[in-house]
Amino acid sequence: MPGTDAIHQAVLKIPPAAWTVAVEPGGEIRDGAWVAELDGDVLKGWPQGADRPQGTPTPGAQLRFTDADGLRLTAFATNTTGVPIAALELRHRQRARAEDRIRTTRATGLRNLPLHDTAQNRIWLEIVQIAHDLLAWMPMLAVAPA
Repeated sequence: MPGTDAIHQAVLKIPPAAWTVAVEPGGEIRDGAWVAELDGDVLKGWPQGADRPQGTPTPGAQLRFTDADGLRLTAFATNTTGVPIAALELRHRQRARAEDRIRTTRATGLRNLPLHDTAQNRIWLEIVQIAHDLLAWMPMLAVAPA
């Protein structure tokens, strides 16, 4: 599989006209974020079927492998065809958020059911769900409007 340096160099060679704006779930433009598709020689060594790695510079993105010109670069591979690159990048971001929520829920008590009775564990799960909801909503509620 090609190293991150090869992907980084390939991303830097993408012409400006090849980049398109990233989108949010409602279809609105994601400020300061663009997506572009990589193909060709950069794919040498990629597993069969994973033939469309995507290069995505986004401010503050996770899973970064480097920064370029003040933008954070991320990449993902998919064998999905016939879908616009912006929609694929959005799907990738949403899945990462879902995995983060699952990890948070496990950390708040979903890893085990500590009680012996089903009714007691049902109450435990309600408490875990309340904690999860508070953790999910608090960043949105605590941010002062601009």
